[in-house]
Amino acid sequence: MRVPTVAELAERLSRPLTLELKSGCQNRAVSGGLEGLLRGPLANPFPQVRELLDGYAGWSPPEREQALGRALETLAAKAAKTAPARQRPPRVAASKVTAQETVPPAPTGEQLPMDAPIERLDSGRGGERKLKGLGLHQLRDLLHYYPHRHEDRRALPSLMNVDEGQKVTVQGVVVSRFKRTPKPRMTILEATLETEGGNRVKATWFNQPWMERQLREGARVIVTGRVKKFGRTAQLAAEHLESLDSAADSLSTGRIVGVYDAKEGISQEFLRRAAWRALQAAPLDDYLPAHWRREYGLTPLADALQGIHFPADEAHLSRAMGRLRFDEYLFLELRMLLQGEDAVLQGKRFEAHPEDIDRFEGALPFRFTGAQRRVLGEIVEEMRSDRQMARLVQGDVGSGKTAVAACALYLAVRDGYQGALMAPTEILARQHYANLSGYLGPLDVRVGLLVGAMTPKQKLEMQGRIALGEIDIVVGTQALIQDNVQWDNLGLAVIDEEHRFGVMQRRRLLSSRPDVLVMSATPIPRSLALTAYGDLELSVIDELPPGRTPVETKLIQDGYRAQAYGFVMGQIRQGRQAYVVTALIEENENLELLAATELAENLAEMLPEARIGLLHGKMTAAEKDEVMDAFRAHEFDLLVSTTVIEVGVDVPNASVMVIENAERFGLSQLHQLRGRVGRGSAKSYCVLIAGEMSKKTEQRLRIIEGSTDGFVIAEADLKLRGPGEIRGTRQSGIPDLRLGDLANDAEVIEQARRLAKHILSNDPRLEHPRLQYLRSELQNRSQSVAFREVI
Repeated sequence: MRVPTVAELAERLSRPLTLELKSGCQNRAVSGGLEGLLRGPLANPFPQVRELLDGYAGWSPPEREQALGRALETLAAKAAKTAPARQRPPRVAASKVTAQETVPPAPTGEQLPMDAPIERLDSGRGGERKLKGLGLHQLRDLLHYYPHRHEDRRALPSLMNVDEGQKVTVQGVVVSRFKRTPKPRMTILEATLETEGGNRVKATWFNQPWMERQLREGARVIVTGRVKKFGRTAQLAAEHLESLDSAADSLSTGRIVGVYDAKEGISQEFLRRAAWRALQAAPLDDYLPAHWRREYGLTPLADALQGIHFPADEAHLSRAMGRLRFDEYLFLELRMLLQGEDAVLQGKRFEAHPEDIDRFEGALPFRFTGAQRRVLGEIVEEMRSDRQMARLVQGDVGSGKTAVAACALYLAVRDGYQGALMAPTEILARQHYANLSGYLGPLDVRVGLLVGAMTPKQKLEMQGRIALGEIDIVVGTQALIQDNVQWDNLGLAVIDEEHRFGVMQRRRLLSSRPDVLVMSATPIPRSLALTAYGDLELSVIDELPPGRTPVETKLIQDGYRAQAYGFVMGQIRQGRQAYVVTALIEENENLELLAATELAENLAEMLPEARIGLLHGKMTAAEKDEVMDAFRAHEFDLLVSTTVIEVGVDVPNASVMVIENAERFGLSQLHQLRGRVGRGSAKSYCVLIAGEMSKKTEQRLRIIEGSTDGFVIAEADLKLRGPGEIRGTRQSGIPDLRLGDLANDAEVIEQARRLAKHILSNDPRLEHPRLQYLRSELQNRSQSVAFREVI
């Protein structure tokens, strides 16, 4: 007989006829042609059918007939498995799901509340112990234990059609296994799998002898690994193994499958079954009312949880991720807005007369930039309201944040209030004191200084003058928040580099509820700023004053150090000064001192004409101040330091920054260090010396070489390193986000922030009956017992 071609077979299957598939003594009819089969209960076997017919065009007629026979047998076997008597986890029809529908199946068995102890869930023998071993103690913990990735197992590929090194997943039966020990302490375990298409695949495990018990002959397994090709044969360097049984089959194959973080002894199949049973047991009521879901295009919570664990297709997974990611940010923003303070506080109300702004600017040796005027306008608008101002002013190095803050402080003083400016170090406090005295002294504003290095008598005298209102603006360090500092009438508090302080330290300054202005010279991506400073409004000074020359940056390899320092010496001979910063290998003050001393000695031999100063971590604050004052007075030509030169330190005559082992710094940190030069009228330079120059390192450091925009660099830094390593975020209380991606989620964060502010502006304590579920969820998601008491 003539064997049909593949095209003819496909044409026949696509006809609207009925295929009679036999299984034992039962007959089942499946109609609808090929298209119906691909959508219906027989969709799963088609990957195996495709595998069986792979290479069909080149076969002889007998080979084709034999392959078609096996394909029809496979279809018949799979058809039998779809009999109604067998209860399988139902699928979600993606085409019928809308963002307003609740789609999980009707729960069966006992209904459990979200806060039910995990032992009430039927998770099988030893299940409670396993789940608690992962930190899952309540039903909600399991439902929010999301897969860390998903694999598409709807169509497992033939290894002949994949590329070398590609990661794939295959399913089959173990037909043989072999263990060998080619040398001491090396075990190689090999297993041969036979797929449903009759092909055989060899998988290999290195130094994992415990896998042997899962690879018994006849076991049905799923293996994920990287393909290694040897001519026409392919092997898998196995990375992940799952054992299949009939109960787990439909949750682990033929669908998009979630892969969870797990410990040894806790299988993926177990976690999927547990998640499935949790979805059946939980009521999955939604804490977001339907009108908010419609406004922000969010799918219901039930659909989202179903979709993150068991998505019907890519669209289902996408909308699930979108909803759950939005929720993460919403609860984060709610927590930030509520934490430690009421959502809306009564603040000071200032007149902030326009003529006072004109008077202040008229006393400056320069004019405000457009960005400074815009930000000052945002500040003034809030100062004039009854609501307490809480605003973050971000600006790159040299953008003029201090001048804007000085103007705001002047407006407060003109309205009869006191002002405070708190800096993280005495060096910065003294520098701010000098700057504010220069700005405000000619305007008859009394500026005082309060730092830890002052004598007890000096401190007591200053504290007395503050209490009597004889000082208009006080600049200081943490000394400003000591219990013995009493204010006469504090109206505005400016906090420089707020992330360097603890949250409670900031609040002690705010006990009298002044308006608050936070300044940061550390460029932070907008998405990160909205989360790290969730309780603050954001203003950005994104324009540098005219006349500032960008710092020219050059990346070189370690072999060119001599030429680099030759250039430095040339600058010194022209009367300029230079910084040299080296990175620590680890946080160890003894190693720091050794590294700094050795570098200084090395440079003294290399540059005998230069006067070299040294700054290191074992110095006291007073000794560091003394060194910086001497450098500022040009008693040194070159300053060597292994600590980060303080943000804001201003030495206009310094024109060169050399950074040794630049690859050990983050991009934002490098940009901050570069900002120590270029503060005068002379052309300035930054030399990055890389001790290790891999392709990845060079690509990263070229970003600094090619850009002077701190916000562009901060965005790149966030994408490369993640939020946890960007300065200040740990202290700001940002939790580890399960789904959120701060590098790319700015729009989602702004939407969540807008909703959070809307909710709290209408109900600051979440007391409305319709918000009780939201309030409860917020409390449950909080990791802090103290925070739970806030609401």
